[in-house]
Amino acid sequence: MNDAAKLSERIDALEVRLTYQDETIETLNQTITAQWKQIDALTRQIAELRDRLQDAERLAPGPANEPPPHY
Repeated sequence: MNDAAKLSERIDALEVRLTYQDETIETLNQTITAQWKQIDALTRQIAELRDRLQDAERLAPGPANEPPPHY
């Protein structure tokens, strides 16, 4: 095998590797984007639940073991 054939084979191998890396990077980007969307949705859900809990605490009567006001 001459030098030109070896060089061509090496270039082909590098192109295959680059294609694989590009596909892997694209897959990782899609995965990360999906995960960020999930994190964002969960963050909004936590904020909503926090607001609901604060409202419930604000509207709830005093503790059950609290004596009535006439004592």
